[in-house]
Amino acid sequence: MLDSTLSSFRRALIFCAALLVFSAPDIPAQANSPVPPAPLLPTREVIDGFGRTVRVPVNPSRIISLAPSLTETVYALGVEDRLVGDTDYCDYPPEAQKKHKVGGVINPNLEEIAALHPDLVLLTKEGNLLETIRALDTLGVPTYATDARTVDQIISSVQKLADVLNVPAAGTALTNDLEQRLAALQTRLSAVPPRRVLFIVWPDPLMSVGKNTFVADAIRRAGAVSIVDSNQDWPQVSLEEVARRQPDYLVFAASHTGSPGNDFETLAKRPGWQILDAIRNRRFAVANDAIIRPAPRIVSVIEDLARQLHPEVFPQPPEVEKPAPPAAAPTPAPASTPRQSKAAASHRAAYPPESSCAL
Repeated sequence: MLDSTLSSFRRALIFCAALLVFSAPDIPAQANSPVPPAPLLPTREVIDGFGRTVRVPVNPSRIISLAPSLTETVYALGVEDRLVGDTDYCDYPPEAQKKHKVGGVINPNLEEIAALHPDLVLLTKEGNLLETIRALDTLGVPTYATDARTVDQIISSVQKLADVLNVPAAGTALTNDLEQRLAALQTRLSAVPPRRVLFIVWPDPLMSVGKNTFVADAIRRAGAVSIVDSNQDWPQVSLEEVARRQPDYLVFAASHTGSPGNDFETLAKRPGWQILDAIRNRRFAVANDAIIRPAPRIVSVIEDLARQLHPEVFPQPPEVEKPAPPAAAPTPAPASTPRQSKAAASHRAAYPPESSCAL
């Protein structure tokens, strides 16, 4: 009798549970996805660097950047407080290294991204994979990609990103400053012929940059032209061809100058490189590693590279003659004075006053 009663009670519970399931309102499909449904935010449609029409939040507040250049731009626009995650390679500004890391540029951790509940993920057409975007679309995470192949496009992409992040005034102020600095630089360089340079990406095999890259465009803006005329983005070139073209300067990226075999001193010792006039005459320039990132810092890199390649149009300010110190009565010098004087002279030579180094 007791068993029969318990059996009937279980059947009643099962029936009630089924009734609740079938009578409940429809559950949105997103609830079954790996990403919990985010609160509904006002959205709008924009066109990104891939030419996609994408729907993004009107005022995104939880952003993930999947490219170092985009992380830099987010900071430059002053909305870094919205950045909840970025990649292992996002190292500028230094504060960006403290952000939650979601993996690499081409292989980000989708689970890490989902766990941060972003309302917008930023990517670049040049550096990120389309498969990453498709995977994020499957998860229901909005994405926006930039595309920049020239310096002008880098600047315009900054404004577009500012509009997407709902800070258009910050974008306008930043892009106006960048454009004005470039215009002033071009005026200064207009009277000098461009230097012929070889930008060295890697020495063995010898790799440079193609003419259709923003790096080549940055070099042109700095008053130079690459001797490599290739449609490939990262072409290999032979030392024999470089010797035939004889560049005026060799240009290195600072991120590589400490690598084995890739700085000027090490390269000059390699067999065959003494055939280059630039090696024998020690004509080289070092560009900040920001030259390979399509971000606002590219303008600072262009300015600095122009100073190295065309010092003649960037005269040093005149040194201010200091009055002679009053004569003092001679006193016996301690035995350590000669060594101290030599050390002080070496220190002054190694660390000149800022006024004498100002550009």
